[in-house]
Order: sequence, then C-alpha cells, then structure tokens
Amino acid sequence: MTVLSIRDLHAKAGDTQILNGISLTVRAGEVHAVMGPNGAGKSTLSAVIMGKPGYTVTKGSIMLDDVDIVSLPTWKRALAGLHLVMQYPTEIPGVGIDDLLDEALAERGSDRSRLAAQIGAEAERIGLNDSLIHRSVNVDFSGGEKKRNETLQLAMLDPRIVVLDELDSGLDIDALRDCARRVEDLTNERQLGVLVITHYSRIFDDLKPNFVHILAKGRIVASGGPELAEQLERDGYDAFNS
Repeated sequence: MTVLSIRDLHAKAGDTQILNGISLTVRAGEVHAVMGPNGAGKSTLSAVIMGKPGYTVTKGSIMLDDVDIVSLPTWKRALAGLHLVMQYPTEIPGVGIDDLLDEALAERGSDRSRLAAQIGAEAERIGLNDSLIHRSVNVDFSGGEKKRNETLQLAMLDPRIVVLDELDSGLDIDALRDCARRVEDLTNERQLGVLVITHYSRIFDDLKPNFVHILAKGRIVASGGPELAEQLERDGYDAFNS
C-alpha cells in the first residue's frame, strides 16, 4: 500500500517561514482534504510536496513509502508516483497535449501502443473536446478546459498520490462535477491517494473526503471526518484561527 507520510514539516518561501510543523499521512485509496483561509500555507504545502523551486524545507520529512523525497527534484518525485494538479495550469506553446503525454509515458516506460485511443477515451469521460488534444497545452483554453485537461493528464499518468491544489478554482458547476467525479473514480478503480486543497466544501458533493484537516498559520489545528467541513461551513475559519 502506497503511503505519503509528512512529519513535522517546516518550510520557507524565500526568506519567509510559512509551514510550522505539518504532520499528515495519506494512504492509497484515501481522500484527505486540507482547508484553510488565505495565507494559511495550503498552496505552499502543495509546492513543497512537489519540490517547487523557491521553497526550502527547514525541518521534517516527506516520505513516499520508504523514501524521503525532500532532496529529490520535482521530476524524480513525479516518476516516483507523485502528481500535482495545479491551481493555475501552465500554458506550453508549441507542445500538444498528446505529445506531452507521449513523452511523459515514455519516460515512465509505459506502453504507448494505444495512446491515441486511451487519450480519446479519457477526454470523452472527462468532457474535454477531443479537438483540443492536438492543441498546445492550455493555450487559449477556458478555465474549465484547463482543469479538465489537468484531470485527463492525471488519469493518463496514473500516479500513486495526487495533490489537487484548488481543483475547484475557476470552475463552473459542470466542470467541477466532471473533474471531481473522475478523481473519485480513480480512488476506487486504482486506489489513488488524494490530498485535496480547497477553500470550499462544494467539491465534496462528488469527491468524498475520508478526512478533513484545517490549516491555519502554517499548522494543522484540527482534524476529523467530513463533519468537520460542515462545522467549517457553519462557523467559518475564525473558530479555528485562535
């Protein structure tokens, strides 16, 4: 069973201390939601997990199974089975979605003999117009198209653990439903472990969390089941921000 284990994680963005002792364990097939106000450290957490430049771990560990990945570059973390669905997906002019996936799967040693058919099937399942598959990645895409594309890439690359950094940001109801349901299906079909970072509980209508964690001032200040998100909707973040 794949396990992402974060222990006493402290990290800086530049010279600013952001994370102040995060401990969190995500197992295969589980959905963990991290919620918190702006500035709590949610996106910093996702960046540190994936090894984004500009962030420094000052204390603690990030273990993927038996390997501490803190010293690994981002591409090695991806090959090891981590994946990030970005809040603001990057545009890559001149590189088609199909070309991107072909190269990524080749690097993983995956069978690409049916790649076109597999991409087409995933595009249909996620509601992404298949005419976009040969277009430059995310260039002139709508917000919904970008997130559908990110979710398609997730399904095609088949990681063991995914971090969803505000998947719901900028999505309409239909796109949110389609993306969230596909991720939910992956937890059941492939035992994908999910760490979903979000402000709002509306995503939980289709992506069901096993655990909810409240992040404030760089620390997890409360953890519980889905009922914790209901309390948050009722009482707001101020109840956890003291």
